[in-house]
Amino acid sequence: MDVRRESEVTPMENRTGVERKSERELVVTRTVNAPARLVFEAWTKAELFRRWWVPKSYGLTLLSCEMDVRVGGQYRLVFRHEDSTMEFFGTYLEVTPHSRLVWTNEEGDNGKTVTTVTFDENAGKTLLVVHDRYPSKEALDSGSTGAMPEALDQLDELLASLGPSSITK
Repeated sequence: MDVRRESEVTPMENRTGVERKSERELVVTRTVNAPARLVFEAWTKAELFRRWWVPKSYGLTLLSCEMDVRVGGQYRLVFRHEDSTMEFFGTYLEVTPHSRLVWTNEEGDNGKTVTTVTFDENAGKTLLVVHDRYPSKEALDSGSTGAMPEALDQLDELLASLGPSSITK
């Protein structure tokens, strides 16, 4: 019989769910093995965010990561891929520490995508729900929606390496 303690982490424990809710909505869910405070900081502190956000398999290099995480604040991510660069940028619409982030993604020609991330802690683990609302079906179809599972695997790895008391406000 395979008996595991609750605190043990195995790669199969935290699966990422990806569901297309409508022609314009995509929802990604994942439970990570860390308290909401720590997970929120990994999403809002540039020095942590840059360590997990870019899926390693995509062959991108994150050149710049600027984040002013407050209502009305902006973010800008600059990537190098082969011989060119690309940027992702937007504005934070809601910032509720340890529970909710909402921002725009303004780099596309098809209008703004709005991303909402919620952090729901239970027994020291955090359920992440990432809800993207695209301006059109075409914008969702052309997006890089497949990146999130790998990025969240990398988030889990980062959180495991940090431990619960390694980040302070």
